[in-house]
Amino acid sequence: MSEEKRQPECNIGLTGHVDHGKTTVVAALSGVWAAHHSEELKRGITIKLGYADTIFRKCPEDAEPECYMTVKTCPRHNIETQFLRKVSFVDAPGHESLMATMLSGSALMDGAMLIISAAEECPQPQTREHLVALEIIGVKNIIIVQNKIDAVDRDKVIANYNQIKEFIKGTIAEGAPIIPLSALHGSNVDYLIQVLQEKIPTPNRDSSKPARMFVARSFDINKPGATPDQFKGGVLGGSLVQGRLKVGDDVEIRPGIKIEQGGKITYEPIITSISSLMSGSNSVNEIGPGGLVGLGSCLDPALTKADNLVGSVVGKPGTLPSTRTELRLKVTLLDRVVGTKEMQKVEHLKARENLMLVVGSSVTVGAVTAAYSNEAQLLLKRPVCVEDGARVAISRMLANRWRLIGYGFVQQ
Repeated sequence: MSEEKRQPECNIGLTGHVDHGKTTVVAALSGVWAAHHSEELKRGITIKLGYADTIFRKCPEDAEPECYMTVKTCPRHNIETQFLRKVSFVDAPGHESLMATMLSGSALMDGAMLIISAAEECPQPQTREHLVALEIIGVKNIIIVQNKIDAVDRDKVIANYNQIKEFIKGTIAEGAPIIPLSALHGSNVDYLIQVLQEKIPTPNRDSSKPARMFVARSFDINKPGATPDQFKGGVLGGSLVQGRLKVGDDVEIRPGIKIEQGGKITYEPIITSISSLMSGSNSVNEIGPGGLVGLGSCLDPALTKADNLVGSVVGKPGTLPSTRTELRLKVTLLDRVVGTKEMQKVEHLKARENLMLVVGSSVTVGAVTAAYSNEAQLLLKRPVCVEDGARVAISRMLANRWRLIGYGFVQQ
């Protein structure tokens, strides 16, 4: 298989405060502008999760950072570069109102870059919130990218660097590399690639386990005016976290279709078959864990359009965890609310309050039916497919925004 057609083996997230340059960093590394949605292009911010693939390469002539690149021919030595690995980038939105999207995207990340602008004081509210989110979701391999060093003078870059060092003390990112970068001009991208290679390794994955795919996007890819013979089934986008899937396999999608009957709402799992698989822009017959993929199905596209099935879990029929309408969580709360300048104290959970929960790529709201010192039971407005021990991010509505306040683990 050619290098270009290989499946990406690692998902690297881009997180950070709004307008600190995450999408520009993706473009500098991959040549792809990950924001495609019309509203994103109009407003200049990421709204949905963006994706882009690239291949990391190295010149065999030199071990210097300048010889890490993404092109096939080394411009310094005019020789063919060596393939290192293919990776996928997950570009998460930085705006505070889109925190749920960022959290659901974090479930797909094997490591992350925290993008911090050298042109602003550090930390900004969502810089702090995204770092805590990465810790809560369990993303351990983190690189700090000090972007926009071209926008300020040398003294301000150094002052900002020292602010970053102080900010990450005592956090999961303490000791993480801090890479100065001008993504707009491509300065220091070679060194960033070297650090990504060294600090965010491809995780060991067990492809013998039952297939499990988290759905982060879902689409109707049919163009207006398509004739019946051109019609294609709905597409699911996301990442396979374990197992393998191939074209022709039957798959189950949970929670499934919402059914209202006699005033009662239930969810019925969907069974379909895989009609196609896409890894980046390449059509493949089989996928394993790693990278971001598109799964073509035999579903009516009305079921998948406009991200209708985001948060679903895909696997072989009969192998998925049960769909739950209630959750019992072992809870750990933060000391302070992150994402706001005030950083108020986090109060204990209270019965009858509503909380936003992010489970894998699923976002739901749960009403607390019982709350104890470190446990809570919640009745969910939208059910989730989840197994015991899964990690859940917990947010509370404060000043008309969902604010991250802690995390929990699903109990039996």
